[in-house]
Amino acid sequence: VIRPDLGTVAFEALMDAENQGFIGLSLLPVFPTAKQSGQYPIIPLEAILKTKDTTRAARSRYNRDDYNFEMGNYACKDRGHEEPLDDTERDMYAALFDAEEVAVKRAVNRVLRAQEMRIAAMLFNSSNLTVGNVSTEWSTAATATPYDDILAAKEAMRGIGGLLPSKIGMSWKVFNNLLKTKELKDALRYTSPIEMGGFVAQKRAVAQYFGVSEVLVAAGVKDTSGKGKATVISDLWDDEYVILAATGIESMDLREPCLGRTFLWTEDSPEMTVVESYREEQSRSEIYRVRHNVDEAFVFKGAGYLLGNITA
Repeated sequence: VIRPDLGTVAFEALMDAENQGFIGLSLLPVFPTAKQSGQYPIIPLEAILKTKDTTRAARSRYNRDDYNFEMGNYACKDRGHEEPLDDTERDMYAALFDAEEVAVKRAVNRVLRAQEMRIAAMLFNSSNLTVGNVSTEWSTAATATPYDDILAAKEAMRGIGGLLPSKIGMSWKVFNNLLKTKELKDALRYTSPIEMGGFVAQKRAVAQYFGVSEVLVAAGVKDTSGKGKATVISDLWDDEYVILAATGIESMDLREPCLGRTFLWTEDSPEMTVVESYREEQSRSEIYRVRHNVDEAFVFKGAGYLLGNITA
């Protein structure tokens, strides 16, 4: 049974994903599609940068683009997670909290965490995006030069595809190392000291410092040990990279130069997170399922650039 009442809970959790440290969908925005699989246009570099004569002679037509787009393929996959709620547990905790909402939130977290891992592996990857290493790691607070590093990365990205980044993404560890650098602290000392204000204010100040619309901080973590083993916590996003990305403005135009999209097959999952429930009598439980049918894909790799050697 589709549960629109609990779908509201899932939607709220999705909208709060960035505050939970999930930045993947901010870098690869959702693109709804009526087909489970298909082709989409990949922008060739010459279609963006080649110059054209715009002069029109009398009784002639204007010059037009005649470039053919390269084609990429997407294939959405059904992904989801189920949380069982035993009748005994429901009765036991009824006076303390809404067990249904808690079960759905847990399932949403599992689905978003899995997607975040896929996007992180896709973007923080030297096989997919160009990498330029910094000379001094940002973890070396006294002598790191993050401002010059970002400027150099912008120039390199501009030289590859003619685009400038709108967003910069990094792990929680890298962001905190950045806040400690002497260069950043000195630059903001007399205007908006980086030690003042909360997390949101710090991200805003760093975005202004780097000249981008938004700084994304990936605070999500994972336990890399197996079930029943001692917990081993690590970041979902590698602390060796920082990504610069042009994410585009109009998500419904695949010909717009942007890094990539998250294709969502709307016939099967009309929302980014669909919530369903069903009865399982043999375990005397109600099962809560959160799922989506998605695929993450590049649109224009020239819209992304990686800074490497970020952490010692």
